[in-house]
Formats: sequence, C-alpha cells, structure tokens
Amino acid sequence: MSWGTELWDQFDNLEKHTQWGIDILEKYIKFVKERTEIELSYAKQLRNLSKKYQPKKNSKEEEEYRYTACKAFLATLNEMNDYAGQHEVIAENMTSQIIAELVRYVQELKQERKSHFHDGRKAQQHIETCWKQLESSKRRFERDCKEADRAQQYFEKMDADINVTKADVEKARQQAQARHQMAEESKTDYSSILQKFNHEQHEYYHTHIPNIFQKIQEMEERRIVRMGESVKTYAELDRQVIPIIGKCLDGIVKAAESIDPKNDSQLVVEAYKSGFEPPGDIEFEDYTQPMKRTVSDNSLSNSRGEGKSELKFGGKSKGKLWPFIKKNKGATPEDFSNLPPEQRRKKLQQKVDELNKEIQKEMDQRDAITKMKDVYLKNPQMGDSASLGHKLGEVSQNIEKLRLETQKFEAWLAEVEGRLPARSDQARRQSGMYEAQNAPSVNNCAQDRESPDGSYTEEQSQESEVKVLATDFDDEFDDEEPLPAIGTCKALYTFEGQNEGTISVVEGETLFVIEEDKGDGWTRIRRNEDEEGYVPTSYVEVYLDKNAKGAKTYI
Repeated sequence: MSWGTELWDQFDNLEKHTQWGIDILEKYIKFVKERTEIELSYAKQLRNLSKKYQPKKNSKEEEEYRYTACKAFLATLNEMNDYAGQHEVIAENMTSQIIAELVRYVQELKQERKSHFHDGRKAQQHIETCWKQLESSKRRFERDCKEADRAQQYFEKMDADINVTKADVEKARQQAQARHQMAEESKTDYSSILQKFNHEQHEYYHTHIPNIFQKIQEMEERRIVRMGESVKTYAELDRQVIPIIGKCLDGIVKAAESIDPKNDSQLVVEAYKSGFEPPGDIEFEDYTQPMKRTVSDNSLSNSRGEGKSELKFGGKSKGKLWPFIKKNKGATPEDFSNLPPEQRRKKLQQKVDELNKEIQKEMDQRDAITKMKDVYLKNPQMGDSASLGHKLGEVSQNIEKLRLETQKFEAWLAEVEGRLPARSDQARRQSGMYEAQNAPSVNNCAQDRESPDGSYTEEQSQESEVKVLATDFDDEFDDEEPLPAIGTCKALYTFEGQNEGTISVVEGETLFVIEEDKGDGWTRIRRNEDEEGYVPTSYVEVYLDKNAKGAKTYI
C-alpha cells in the first residue's frame, strides 16, 4: 500500500490530512501542558495543606506532638509533602520528556511537510507547463494545416480558371507549397512536444508524485509513531512515581500502626501529675456538745479567732478544697513554687537542662575563640589576637553567670527531690495535711496553691453552698484560740503574697512558724495576731522549736 500509487490524484486531500495530523499533535501537546499545570497546582495545594497543619515552633501545639496519635498525624503531613513532590516530578518529567520534545518535533515536521508539498507543487507546475506547450503546438499545427488546405484549394481554383494568368497560378502554387511546408513543420514540432509531454507525464505520475507522496506517507507514519510513543511515555511517567507514592502511603500506615494509647496515657500522667495524694477522711465534729470544742486534727475548719468570718467566706480568704478548685492567672515565681511538687520538679529539671545546653554552647564558642586567638598569634597577618580578648572575657562572664544560675536551680531541684517522699510516706504526709490539728481550715487548705497557670480559687457555686451551711455555727468559733507558734523563720527573699491564703514578707524579716512544710512546698507563718498565711518554703529559713508541740526533731 502506497499513497503514491493509491492516492496519485489526491494531492489536495493529502495536504489537508497532513495538516490535520499536525493539529492533532499540537492538541495533544496542549493537553499534556494543562495536565502538568494541574499537577503543579495540586502539588502546591498539598504542600500548603501540609504546611497549614504543621505545629508552630516553640508553641504549646508543638508540645502536643509528643503523643503518638499526634506523631502519626505529623508523619501523615510529612508524607503528604513528599507525596506532593512526586506530582511535581510528574509535571517536570512531562514537560521535559513530552512537551519540549514534541514542540521541537512539530517544528521539524512542519518544515518537512512544507518541503514535500513544495516539491509536489513544483512537479505539478512543470507538468502543467508541458501541457500548455503541447496545447500550443497542437493549435499551431491545426492552424497551419487549415491554412495549407485553403492555399491548396485556392491554387487548384486558380489553375482551373483559364482567365488567370500563368504568373498568378504560379504564385498560388508557391503559396500552397509554403503552407504545406509550414504544416509539416508544425506537425513535426507537435509530435516532438507530444512525445516529450507523454514522457514528462509518465515521470510525473509514476515517478515524481509517487516519490513525493511516499515521503509524505513516511512523514505521517513517523508522526503517528511519535505520538504513540508520547502517549506511552505519558503513562510510564505516571507509573514511575507509583512506588514512591506507595512508600509515602506505607509511611502513613506505619505511623498509624505506631499509635500507642497506653504510651499517650502515660504522657498525660507525666504532664499533669501533681505529686499530691488524695486527702484523708474528715472526722465528724459534734457541735451539740455544750463544752468548748477542741479542733480535731483532721478538721478542715480554721481554729483562728477569725474563724467565723472564714466559715462564712465573708473575709478576704476563702476556703479551699483541692479537688474543687479552678485556676487564676498570676505571675509565675522563678523557682516555680506555685506548682505542685511533681510539676515543679519537671519544670526545674527542664530549666537546668536548658541552662546546661546554654553553658555548653558558650563553652564551644569560647573554645572556638581560643583556637582563633592561637591562630592569630601564630599568623599575625590573619588578624589581631588582642581584638578577641574582650570577646573571650564576655563569653567567660556569660559562662560564669549561667553556672551560678544553674546552681540556683539545681539547689531548688535538690530541695524538691529531697522533699518528695516515697509513695507510702507521701500518702501519710499528704493526709496529715488535713489531719493535723493546726492545719489550715476551709480558709487556708494546705493544697490551696497556685497551679502552673496561676493560683487556685474555689468555684462560686461551692462557695455559696458552704456559706449557707456555715452560718448556723458562726457564734461557736468566735472564741477559738490562734494556732501556737512552733518556731521562727527568716525571710531569705521578698515574697508578694497576692493570692488568697498567702502572706507578703520582706527580705530579712523574722516571723513565727505555726505550721511547717508538709511536702507541698509551703510553710504557714504569722506576723501578728491578725496577719498569717502561707509562703514558699524556699523563701524562708526555718528555725523550729524542738520543745514546741508538733515540732519535729532533726538529727
């Protein structure tokens, strides 16, 4: 099958068909280009989506990603980022291996097509020129033959006429002969041109046009093959990223399988455990007895003379119960004494670790400066070693400051770790906080402390409820004696007691201790009969009276 023999007379249709083939190729290029734009847009949206849900650095949200479920989500975000990258790879490969190649090929194809059809038109013009020459020689031969016939007829007429002179007859004969001669020459010319035209026509239809059309056919078949290869490449480029996309999806599945609910539950315990033990039972206090009531060791009431106002919750201080509290915002002390023991220990340990890292960083910088100084000493042309002396001194001062700061926090950490008892002992001491005779009552419960977010305050509904219950017993506590002093203390630092149940002290001030620290980091002190409250134990130096009731003896 050859276009040259089968379609020898379809020059115009072949020209239209080959142009259509180029149009189809350009349409396919446009399709692939729009596909790459979609891939890039999709990849961009995936990356933006992954970035949108990434945890912000140095934020509370970042701390949440300690949990395995959140880690799985974070892994999903990272895998989706890699997933988006594969779509960018698809777009990049399609652009370079399909679009760029086909655009260049189409330009070459247009040039080749133009050349072939130019040759075809040139052959057409040549055969048309030969045809016109043939027609012209044919008409001239026809005209000369007619002229020769007329000249012959005129000669014969003149020769038959007796009235015509012999000269006229001779003249007519010569004209007839001349016309016949011209007819013979036209005949010879016509015959020659006809033979030439037949040869050219044969060459045109059996050689030139078949060759040109064969080249056009080959060009068109190459275009079809090239488009087929591009379609195959289109699929292969998609197929190439499937294994990597599969690995991304496998990573997501692996992250999902790594979720450990028990581990997350343990992290919750570590994050929020206070270190306190639940309070012990409260003993029944019989108010029907006419005798003066002695406050029981585990009473939650305050034995101070102002107990009336405290039970009514009408004074400045309000009663506190550890499980029924809410948090108020407040300034966080440097030693985190506002926190429960366990949380305070974690914060202090974290601070010590941060300071140690800063010290190590400064030491590395000092070593680098020292080495540079040695280099400058050996090679003065590289720099002035004296210029590094001041900087080296600054770094050394920073290291010393950081070490002092670390020692301060390590001392607080040692105090907390030494204060945290074993679980059985801790339970005993924690319960003793409520059972001790001189423990703060509803007004100043030992567990009335600030949380990591601030101080604890009581719910309003509970306050109103206890207030109603307390009104019936106001008169019975007007004459209660204040708690006895069990020692003295000296304020090491100034403390602003802004929260309920606390008292402000000034550095160097001496006060009375009426209740020692029971493991929660607070000591109850008194300035005078009207002023008492809690201060952080780390802020005071306690001197207990060994002979005082309830005082502990330290060996």
